[in-house]
Amino acid sequence: MARRARASRARQTASAAVPASPNVRRKLPFFDPLNEEELQKIEAQVDWFLEDVGIAFRDDPVALDIWLQAGITPGGENGDLIRADAQWIRDLCAKAPTQFTQVARNPDRSVVIGGTNQVFAPVYGAPFVRDLEGGRRYALFDDFEKLVKLAYMHPNLHHTGLVIAEPTDIPVSKRHLDMVFAHMTLSDKPHLGAITEMSRAQDSVDMAEILHGREVLEQNCVIMGNVNTNSPLLVDKVVTEAIRVYCGRGQGIIVSPFILSGAMGPVSTAASVAQAIAEAMMCCAFAQIVRPGAPFVLGNFLSSMSLKSGAPTFGMPEPVMSNYVVGQLARRLGLPLRCGGSLTASKIEDAQAAYESADSMHSTMLAGANFVLQSAGWLEGGLCAGFEKLIMDADRLGAYQKVLDQGLDISDEAFANDAYAEVAPGGHFLGSAHTMRNYQTAFYEPALSDSENVESWEEGGSRDMRRRAYERWNGMLEQYEAPPIDPAKKEELAAYVARRKEEIPDAWY
Repeated sequence: MARRARASRARQTASAAVPASPNVRRKLPFFDPLNEEELQKIEAQVDWFLEDVGIAFRDDPVALDIWLQAGITPGGENGDLIRADAQWIRDLCAKAPTQFTQVARNPDRSVVIGGTNQVFAPVYGAPFVRDLEGGRRYALFDDFEKLVKLAYMHPNLHHTGLVIAEPTDIPVSKRHLDMVFAHMTLSDKPHLGAITEMSRAQDSVDMAEILHGREVLEQNCVIMGNVNTNSPLLVDKVVTEAIRVYCGRGQGIIVSPFILSGAMGPVSTAASVAQAIAEAMMCCAFAQIVRPGAPFVLGNFLSSMSLKSGAPTFGMPEPVMSNYVVGQLARRLGLPLRCGGSLTASKIEDAQAAYESADSMHSTMLAGANFVLQSAGWLEGGLCAGFEKLIMDADRLGAYQKVLDQGLDISDEAFANDAYAEVAPGGHFLGSAHTMRNYQTAFYEPALSDSENVESWEEGGSRDMRRRAYERWNGMLEQYEAPPIDPAKKEELAAYVARRKEEIPDAWY
């Protein structure tokens, strides 16, 4: 995004009243490293998985019956292995939209997913949180609400996800209700719904129907679920039940094979990529059998690992390359792509976190990921959501977004002919008319970076970026104002949550 004037930018990040850009509309070309022959070789491997190896659909008899009704008889020793003609699977995948709009309750914040559009969402699924003063701790609902507010307020995040951090002070069986309600009332950006159990997915869709109305829900995607296959080559009932609930109502589903090469896939990036594509394609085909045309996002979460300790590693050359290749393959399938974002194994916001997150996000950007979950706040391999990390990552997203959706300006104004007429050889352009016309938007200026001289920095307290980020997110929360919502809808949502909590027993598993 273009840099705004200092005062204007401060208002935008501090005030809930100023709308953010709904998503990036990419102008930068995609980075496609493989040639046609290489792509066809990987696709042949994918077809081998689909036709000869198969993908198991386990613990969901209804899913197996859906395959049976579509003409596929499950096989294998457990009677749940799905093998199918690869072209038939590809034809089913072609029924999913190349791009679709997820409608937000504030229409100005609706996002287009697919095509040349890129949407950035924060960290997802962390049981711990960390901040500079509070340290590392189990996340509580208060932490969760603060993170939702920050994701809502930051202009470089277009989507608030769902489980920005697990609110561990609420029973597992009920916390999805509080999380979905918080996203719906504390923010008016689009968000995800729950997936961990079928009734929780159903609650999410039911609440979305209350918020948006049945007619809007029936005609639009207003909520999505995000699920992982149980790699290698296993789709469990969490995935199939979520697909049945979300896609059954015409809502979206994101399916990401979670592959640590060496554990859930071979120690080969090419093999793991082919495996991931096959798993995702089989899920997409299943979704299209459930409801043709249901929005589907093909996910890639392929990571390398330390073969000495078994720990996952991020920002390494292997997952970087996987993003590029999966991007090419997803576009050939005509499916929107989800990749991870600012990923790191580091425990705090240090140099390791910066390098790994930057390399991971840069490859995600060039690969053309249409939906980027984990784009801000990820620490410790996803175990921890960092308050400072969220703000630091989101700040850098602004720079990526300017590269993506603006590229190089080659207008007459950009060539500045009048400035050359005004400035003599050996002079300077600081006071030229061209500079004065454009200085507010000429360069992206990261809000958290300190580019002043060392004396000014020392006079300001020698604050490093972590400290500046800490002060920034606390300042943002002081300025937070909840976006307006129809009181009747809020009351109906609150009543739904209260009723369901009465019906559901507490469970801490």
